[in-house]
Amino acid sequence: MRRFLPILVILAALLGAALYLAWHEWTVPTAGGAQMNGNGMAALILGAIGSLILGGGLMALIFLSARRGYDDRADFHADRHDRKP
Repeated sequence: MRRFLPILVILAALLGAALYLAWHEWTVPTAGGAQMNGNGMAALILGAIGSLILGGGLMALIFLSARRGYDDRADFHADRHDRKP
């Protein structure tokens, strides 16, 4: 545990810095005064939800394909030699 403690402290500090910077960027207005209106926020939320749905669907297809054997190696030469005339 002692050898992992410095790594955990560094990772916790990086996480804290990332959370602080994200909070700061979302809550403090920019110098130009540009802020996101309701339409932009709706587009951001819908885009994030759509990306999660698309990613989950594609991962489900990958797992389904692997379980059904569609990802197995195709060796056409072995099939030809295994057949008896």
